[in-house]
Amino acid sequence: MNDAPRIVGKGLNPRTVRSERGQEKVPDEWDLLPPGDPALTRRVKAEGVCWVVQEKKGRKVFGYGLYAPRERIERHRRELEQERAEPAYEKKLAAGRARREREQEAYVEDFRGAVLQFLKFAPCHRALAEQLATAVTAHATPVGSGTVARTERIPVEERAAAAVIAWLRHQTTTYDSMTIARVKGKRREVRRELAEQSRRLLARYRAGEPIEPAQCVLTRALAQGGGGQLAASD
Repeated sequence: MNDAPRIVGKGLNPRTVRSERGQEKVPDEWDLLPPGDPALTRRVKAEGVCWVVQEKKGRKVFGYGLYAPRERIERHRRELEQERAEPAYEKKLAAGRARREREQEAYVEDFRGAVLQFLKFAPCHRALAEQLATAVTAHATPVGSGTVARTERIPVEERAAAAVIAWLRHQTTTYDSMTIARVKGKRREVRRELAEQSRRLLARYRAGEPIEPAQCVLTRALAQGGGGQLAASD
């Protein structure tokens, strides 16, 4: 079935949902599969039509699980329980974890290299570039961080550039304490202005200008352990 509605939120009661067509009654033979078991969710979704219940609140999308035929959910749940009881399953999990760790280590190294390439500080500021690259990479690359570094929609070079600008915005400007009018496009405008401010700062280090550490917001941010909590969208 290709005419399944796109579910956009919970309904007025537990057996209804909201879609682009309005209130939808959940079929009697369907149950809600809560989030939390990705393997089970993938198998249930792959077999046929189901309703994925998501709701966007602000810039975040919250998932509440999916509705699907009760028999399908229970069948796949039993199959997974049997597979997970086999000794080979744990070995498979361990091999998968080891592979992902290797991939993560390689990505962190590649990402840090891309950050250094974006910075291109003059030789006299090389040590600071190394320090900044480490701070940005430590923040941006953890799995599940939700930062721009984890997206695969753009090349790693663009991810690195965006991650540096985001780090500078939060660590070297007053962005986090700003009161920004709730006007469409205003936050984007402010971020654009701060990005230009950050690029001007980077240009000074690329040009090899002598910069007094005590007077530089970048140096101070790194000295204070910059790289703390940034917004997930960064």
